Amino acid sequence: MRQVKDIDAFLKKLHYFDKKFKLFINQNNDHLIVEYPELCGIIDEYSSFIINHENEKQWNNLDQSIEILPLVENLRSNSSVCIQIMEKHRALVLSHENEGITDYFRNIEDCIEKEFGGFQITSQSKVLLVGSGPFPITLLMIADRTDAEVFGIDIDNEAVQLGKHVVNKFGSQLSIQIDNKTVRELPVIKQITHIIFSSTVSSKYDILDQLYDLTNKDVLIAMRYGNGLKSLFNYPMQEVDEYKWYITEKVMHPQSVFDVILYQKVQ
Repeated sequence: MRQVKDIDAFLKKLHYFDKKFKLFINQNNDHLIVEYPELCGIIDEYSSFIINHENEKQWNNLDQSIEILPLVENLRSNSSVCIQIMEKHRALVLSHENEGITDYFRNIEDCIEKEFGGFQITSQSKVLLVGSGPFPITLLMIADRTDAEVFGIDIDNEAVQLGKHVVNKFGSQLSIQIDNKTVRELPVIKQITHIIFSSTVSSKYDILDQLYDLTNKDVLIAMRYGNGLKSLFNYPMQEVDEYKWYITEKVMHPQSVFDVILYQKVQ
C-alpha cells in the first residue's frame, strides 16, 4: 500500500512539473511576462528531483504504461524549451546581471571538468559542441582552461546570436566560433578532434551516424545522455552501428542531470 502511495505522489509531482513548464512556455509564446526567478526555481527543483536517488526507486517501480510514456516525452521536450528560455534570458540581461548562478548552471559546470574522462583536451585540440545554445558555458570553460580552438553550432539562429553576445562579453580573447550550421556545413569538420553533443539534441544519434564519414579517424565523441530517471531531462542512449562506432568509456555523474558516453571510430 505504501508503495502505491509513493508512486502516486511521484506521478503527481511529474504532472506538477509538466503543468509548470507548459505555463512558462505559453507565457513566452504569447509574449507575456515570464517570471524568470520562478522559472529558474522550477528548473533547479526539477534538477534536484532527477538526481534524488529516492525518486530513482519510484521510477524503477513505475509501470512504463501507455499513460506514462507521453508524459515523459512532454517533460523531456518542455523542460528543454524552458532551459532555452532561461538561457536566452540570462544571455539578454548579461550587461546588468549580478544575480548568482543557478543550481542548473553550476551542475553543468561541474560536469564539464570530467567530460572526456581520461582523454585530455589540449591547446592543440579543436573542439565542437553540437547544440551550443544561447549561453555556451561549455565552450567558454573549455577555451579558457585549455586554450583549445572551440566551435559551436546550433539550429536556432537566435541562440547563435545570443551565444556570440555571451562570448564577446566573457571570452573575446578566446578562440571561439559559433555558427548556425549543420555538421555537414562546417568547413573545419575534418580537423575537429573532440565533439560534444548537448544532451537535449533530439537527433544526436542521427548526427553521430553522419559524422562517421565527415570526421578524421581519431575523433573522440562525448555524448551527453540520460537513461532511467535522467531521461526526463535528456534523450537516452541508443544503439549505434557496431561497424562505425564503439564505446571507449562511460562517465557517470550521480550528482548531475546527465551522464556522458564516449565513442571512437571502429578502424
